[in-house]
Amino acid sequence: MPPRKREYDEDDVRVRPGRSSRPRTRTRPKHDDAVDALVITVDRGRYGCVREDAPPDSPIITAMRARELGRKSVVVGDRVALVGDVSGDAGALARIVRIAERTSVLRRTADDDDTTPEGRLERVVVANADQLVIVSALADPQPRTGFIDRCLVAAYDADIEPLLCLTKADLAGPEAVVDYYAELDLPYVLVRPDSDLTELRKRLAGAISVMVGHSGVGKSTLVNRLVPDALRAVGVVSAVGKGRHTSTSAVALRLPVVGKSRKDPGWIIDTPGIRSFGLAHVSAESLLHGFPDLVEGTLDDPPNCGHTAADVDCHLDAWVAAGKADPRRLESYRRLLASRAGETDPRENSGGDDEPGAIIG
Repeated sequence: MPPRKREYDEDDVRVRPGRSSRPRTRTRPKHDDAVDALVITVDRGRYGCVREDAPPDSPIITAMRARELGRKSVVVGDRVALVGDVSGDAGALARIVRIAERTSVLRRTADDDDTTPEGRLERVVVANADQLVIVSALADPQPRTGFIDRCLVAAYDADIEPLLCLTKADLAGPEAVVDYYAELDLPYVLVRPDSDLTELRKRLAGAISVMVGHSGVGKSTLVNRLVPDALRAVGVVSAVGKGRHTSTSAVALRLPVVGKSRKDPGWIIDTPGIRSFGLAHVSAESLLHGFPDLVEGTLDDPPNCGHTAADVDCHLDAWVAAGKADPRRLESYRRLLASRAGETDPRENSGGDDEPGAIIG
């Protein structure tokens, strides 16, 4: 008798076990015990953070981004939530698990020689800044209005208040610069080698202020006067990345309490690596609003007017001819329009000695 044919059922099916028996879930941990902190330096994947409510001499917490943040960037000025080892001890490492919504983002487009196949790189300078302090010398070197104008456009675009800090006031008066920006009602402070910085400290109190300026204008000296321990503090935070020169990375410094004042003295963010402000990321409309003294002169312009000298229906030339705006301001605006389109010498971005619009004498 022939052997009986076997019948198969589900018990004969073999299932290869998966790599993990733990079920997948999209639920993320809430990290209710996370510690709030401020990012004061960024260096090659390591972030120096401090608790804003902690004493000034509290240790700096070294942290890394948690994988769950995805591609979200972390920059100086970000308010973040930390878990893990937040002791700040040597070798301790915390994780950044959340980034608070930013109140402001100061951006710049990289220099013309810093490009990708897609175009010029856009960089976030700092987050959550309240004020942009533009440091310019009144002499040696001469004030460069082209650079100041760029910084003003970037500040207005980021909805950050600008403050002009004029150094070396013992060598020259501020009249030429103040007159150039008379229509803007731009706040400014004067700094001399023997001044006590009282007025500047008042304007910095309770705020996060970003300081920018060209080499030679006295910005580093000013930072060290405002924060006597700045060199030591920068040296400590640079150790987060172990090896990077301290003069090339932005760093936030807590201002010291002066006298018996109980007010928050504020923070300053020094940006020694920023010597130019590319504006390719700023729309043409936002660029115009960086020149509020010219805006009213464009109200009767046709739609989509480019506001260049070639636009015959543009009313800006007549506005200036009528004495309602400084012709140098219109020249600067149109120069920035051309630069934004990549039509001018990139040296204008850095405010070199041949920069049009420089105030001489």
